Parts: sequence; C-alpha cells; structure tokens
Amino acid sequence: MNVQLVKALSIAALSTLLAGGLVACDNDQGPAEEAGESIDESMNNAGQSIEEAGENIQDAAED
Repeated sequence: MNVQLVKALSIAALSTLLAGGLVACDNDQGPAEEAGESIDESMNNAGQSIEEAGENIQDAAED
C-alpha cells in the first residue's frame, strides 16, 4: 500500500512540474526568468509532495 501511495504522489509531483512549466510560458518575461521561476515553483511543489508522502507513510506505519 505504501508503494502505491508513493507512486501516486510521484505522478502528482511530475504533473505539477509540467503544469508549472506551462504556466510560466504565459508571462511576458524573458526565457531565462521564466525558466528560473518554473524551476523554483517546481522544486517547491516537489518538496511539498515529498513531505506529504513522508507524512502519509508515517501515518500509515502508525496505524
């Protein structure tokens, strides 16, 4: 069950990374600034997803 949860969260994180890249393309900023903001947002989202996965695994282990 924990492996399925990690897989699901990994898919969610990858989807978030791709969505972040698409959102950055709508701005009138230069390509380097768009890429930097996209990377920042993606890393933040990935970190949050990993933290949530760890909490979910810890909760599952306690139950």
